[in-house]
Amino acid sequence: MPSSRQLSHTQAVVLMVLVAFLWSTAGVVSRQLESAARFEVTFWRSAFTVLSLFLILPIWRHASGSRLAQPLAERSLVGRFTHRHWGVLPESRAFWLSGACWSVMFTAFMLALTFTSVANVLIILAAGPLFTALVARFTIGQRLPLRTWLAIVVAGAGIVYMYGSQMVAAFSDASAGASDLVLGSLVALCVPVAGAINWTVVQRSQSQGEKIDLVPSVLLGAVISALLTLPLALPFAATASDVGWLALLGLFQLAIPCTLSVVCARILKAPEISLLALLEVVFGILLAWLWAHEKPAAEVLLGGSLVMGALLVNELLGWRSRTGTPRIQTLNPPRL
Repeated sequence: MPSSRQLSHTQAVVLMVLVAFLWSTAGVVSRQLESAARFEVTFWRSAFTVLSLFLILPIWRHASGSRLAQPLAERSLVGRFTHRHWGVLPESRAFWLSGACWSVMFTAFMLALTFTSVANVLIILAAGPLFTALVARFTIGQRLPLRTWLAIVVAGAGIVYMYGSQMVAAFSDASAGASDLVLGSLVALCVPVAGAINWTVVQRSQSQGEKIDLVPSVLLGAVISALLTLPLALPFAATASDVGWLALLGLFQLAIPCTLSVVCARILKAPEISLLALLEVVFGILLAWLWAHEKPAAEVLLGGSLVMGALLVNELLGWRSRTGTPRIQTLNPPRL
């Protein structure tokens, strides 16, 4: 596992592009599944993420020197053990709330992919930073610049157009699956909302002096997601091929890129991370188009372009104003 002290800025950018590509593979891989049901898909991906992080985290923490980064003397025996090896904070209420948010994000993301198209889900997820800005504005009083308000309006218009056009077409065609589109959209919406709450909780706790590491909270979220979806996943129907694909997602689409994103975030600044993360949407739609033959509709491309354009312009306009912005360490949530 690379250390941030060994990477140049250019290498961190290249690594972040790779991270965005790995995050984007969930959609196309989900289209390769043969018989795994909705909740079973989520269970297996979360379970393999747990297994992967149980193995990766001790190695990564030892290599980065973060095992000794927190004082352990006042913690319980369980707290000392779990923090030393996996960085978890069992005594922290903010840590548990962050993990709960991750569990919602994991579960809702995979469920949404079983109801609607990859493009629909990814474009809703791409609006996550704007949801975060709104939640932070109304919960902890962070002021938003005019450019962000305009971006929210434009992105909202793009989403309304994208889904409004699809809804009209779906309700006029009985075979178009209007109910799946509505349900999939609502489930996908849970992801950026939970992500916005997660970011705000972590940001507020860190501003009060409590450190919450991103990757261990991802581990907690995966554990909760796996435990909650296990009863709903039974009886298992997945083939050996399905389990293999979902194991790859757990390792290569979540565990590894989540860890690598932390390394990148210690070198790159918040605007750079946000811009590079948008590549996940482009990669994800292209992969689903090329390898799953899931061609996005014209209204999806147009509405999605408004969303992506609003996000891109907002970040570029804010670049100068955030010249002194500190590197975000473990705060920036990875895509799903």
